[in-house]
Amino acid sequence: MLPQRSRIYSTDDARRLARRRLPRLVFDFVEGAAGRETGAARNLSQFDEIMLQPRVMADVSDCSLTTEFLGQSHALPFGIAPMGMCNLVHPNADKSLADAARSIGFPVCLSSAASTSIEDMAQLAGGHAWFQLYFGASKEASLALVDRARTAGYETLVLTVDVPQVSRRLRDLRNGFSVPFGMSPRAFLDFASHPRWSISTLAAGAPRPMNFEGTKGVNTFDRGASRSGADWAFLDVLRKEWPGKLIVKGVTSAIDARRTRSLGVDAVYVSNHGARQLDSVPPAIRLLPLIRDAVGPDFPLLFDSGIRNGEDVVKALALGADFVMIGRPALFALGAEGPRGLTSLLQSFTSDIRVVMAQLGVTSINQLGPDVLFDNTAQPNDSPDTRTQATMWLAAKP
Repeated sequence: MLPQRSRIYSTDDARRLARRRLPRLVFDFVEGAAGRETGAARNLSQFDEIMLQPRVMADVSDCSLTTEFLGQSHALPFGIAPMGMCNLVHPNADKSLADAARSIGFPVCLSSAASTSIEDMAQLAGGHAWFQLYFGASKEASLALVDRARTAGYETLVLTVDVPQVSRRLRDLRNGFSVPFGMSPRAFLDFASHPRWSISTLAAGAPRPMNFEGTKGVNTFDRGASRSGADWAFLDVLRKEWPGKLIVKGVTSAIDARRTRSLGVDAVYVSNHGARQLDSVPPAIRLLPLIRDAVGPDFPLLFDSGIRNGEDVVKALALGADFVMIGRPALFALGAEGPRGLTSLLQSFTSDIRVVMAQLGVTSINQLGPDVLFDNTAQPNDSPDTRTQATMWLAAKP
């Protein structure tokens, strides 16, 4: 019997299939955002406003997607963003992400709230695993997670700073979503109507935040707890404690970006958390060139929020990112078709990037800059600096 062919050719395909296969409670947890979810919609729509300028008759027969970031070489210019409880969408989601990262050669970032332990993910992904830290119940508890990551062999730590308090996500409230799971009558009916997901999840064991297992099997994770301890003083402590690469995630202010850089971090991660924290947050892609201007041309920047295909990856790189991370699309693909779906989605992103680069007349990732953007505010005789400033204005305007 021939292996089943994937039906995923884009993030839209993955989303549509995942919505059909997953319980509503789980799908809404992945897709949902803060408030009326207008911020999440703006993240997507702003990419449609960015246009690229094709160039012709360049020799693009030898195109490389290899990307150098923080002293490491990656086969692709993107990796997997930290996401909590990935195993909700598929029992082996974290393992599938780790397998892809290891076999292809890109980073996968394990969330503090992951359904796989720090130690297990280090084994699964090897040197391709990063660890993302949420500030926990105390400074001591947070640094204990950092110590575990160091002992497990992680070399890159990502501190998330944009969740001082978890937002009210209306879909989760209406569905009765909670961590750990509570089996309400509504949830029972939801699960019963999706037997394939329910049987596979039950067989693997209900996912839970594995890095908060206390004594006697008691899970100490509190999703609604304040994380405001991730302040400037804690960042200063963390920089002194962590010997490896340190990235600060969730920066949307140019002022904050400059201050973060001054404290000796290795990179700033521009992200609005997929608009899961504040509905009125500006689209992250509009903020990216402003933060690039604030930290200077050579300081490392990562980006996520709104990436849905390879063309979006190219746009983010052109607007100032050195590396891009993807989140929801990977979970949609896993929820839709498991590892096969993830492989197909990653292939679609990679193919998109190659095609777009060929259209732009470039052959390497480091050739992607503001000059590949179509800027209808610039005049023919403008200098490159003027064009760059005009491009920044175009990306940031309402």
